[in-house]
Amino acid sequence: MLWATLLWTGFLCHLCHGYFDGPLYPEMSNGTLHHYFVPDGDYEENDDPEKCQLLFRVSERQRCAQGAGSPAADALRLSLREEFTVLGRQVEDSGRVLEGISKSISYDLDGEESYGKYLRRESHQIGDAYSNSDKSLTELESKFRQGQEQDSRQEGRLHEDFLGMLVHTRSLLKETLAISAGLRDKYELLALTIRSHGTRLGRLKNDYLKGEGKKTGR
Repeated sequence: MLWATLLWTGFLCHLCHGYFDGPLYPEMSNGTLHHYFVPDGDYEENDDPEKCQLLFRVSERQRCAQGAGSPAADALRLSLREEFTVLGRQVEDSGRVLEGISKSISYDLDGEESYGKYLRRESHQIGDAYSNSDKSLTELESKFRQGQEQDSRQEGRLHEDFLGMLVHTRSLLKETLAISAGLRDKYELLALTIRSHGTRLGRLKNDYLKGEGKKTGR
């Protein structure tokens, strides 16, 4: 295989005394160069290689002046039928490319008929999403305010309960102090009464002893 390639290269060099440095075109050639692509942009293993294959040929610009008008150069030229064949395949390739572009556009449109309808649908969806977000934020703010009001009411209730407990404790303390003062007065009165009774008992005792002494002296 290698020697055949070298032989063909030597034959071309003998014809043109150089090498090809011109551009390549997506046209039909003798099958030496191939280019593969996927028309719809989505490669799959079951894609038909025949639909994904483009063949190339060199341009018809003369590469060297010595080969002009020679039988070899005439042999390399394409006939009219071959030119029509190449043109037909170019049209087919262009059709496949356009089909791939249309499929890509249909994928982008997501089932809509035009970009206008697609954009309107997207704008409606965005508007709905914005409305839902605004509604959710409004509900959240309302719940937050309700929570703040409930917290303030609970704090007010706790404050009122605490003040009520202070007032009740103060009243109990005053009552206790009043009772204590009354008990102290009663205690002092009782102490005075006991002392007075003791004094009277002592005096009665003395009087009794004096009376008994007088009786004994007689």
